[in-house]
Amino acid sequence: MQQFLPVSKEDMKKRGIQQLDFVYVCGDAYVDHPSFGAAIICRILELHGYSVGIIPQPDWKDDNSINILGEPRLGFFVSAGNMDSMVNHYSVSKHHREYDNYSPGGKAGLRPDYATIVYCNLIRHTYKTKPIIIGGIEASLRRLAHYDYWSNKVRRSILLDSGADIISYGMGERSVVEIADCLASGMDVKDITYIDGTVYKTRDKSFTEDAIILPSFEEIKADKKLMQKASILNT
Repeated sequence: MQQFLPVSKEDMKKRGIQQLDFVYVCGDAYVDHPSFGAAIICRILELHGYSVGIIPQPDWKDDNSINILGEPRLGFFVSAGNMDSMVNHYSVSKHHREYDNYSPGGKAGLRPDYATIVYCNLIRHTYKTKPIIIGGIEASLRRLAHYDYWSNKVRRSILLDSGADIISYGMGERSVVEIADCLASGMDVKDITYIDGTVYKTRDKSFTEDAIILPSFEEIKADKKLMQKASILNT
């Protein structure tokens, strides 16, 4: 029988793991089933030879909650879970939901608003330079400048607000393995700029000869019609 992913140092010890390659931080409870994105990504990484532990629904008010598995050798993966955390928390009329289908016992409030951003900031409190890769629906839909219904504002890419290094968006089964292989080879996360299905930060526009340039966050914020243009160009 396949063992569950480590969720504690005791689990690591039982599997003979002193240090994990990756730690996956997730806004959902840990359910080892392919209907949960975290389980798919972690198992695929395991299939490719990487040791992975999972921290489900860490207490974002406690820095130590992110340290229960120790420092990973290569980096952190972060996801808000199967749902955007704001959709998970609020109805369309912005009333708090009383039930969370992705938490033990349906208990609400076990993840923060804008969970991806909060979890990444929690990690950065302790691990200043450790690579952070974000994914899942929350990161994927917020990878560019976007309209945020909950605050009624245009917000910049979640990559900037989270302090993460890379977004693996959409179906990330291939890109996460490529990212993992790059990190395992000793490549600096800042140099991982060529993997399909990813977003990274740069000020260097020398690569833009054949690129489609979208309106910037500042331009979209000043002229909302450019949001539509950006959406069309991004399809």
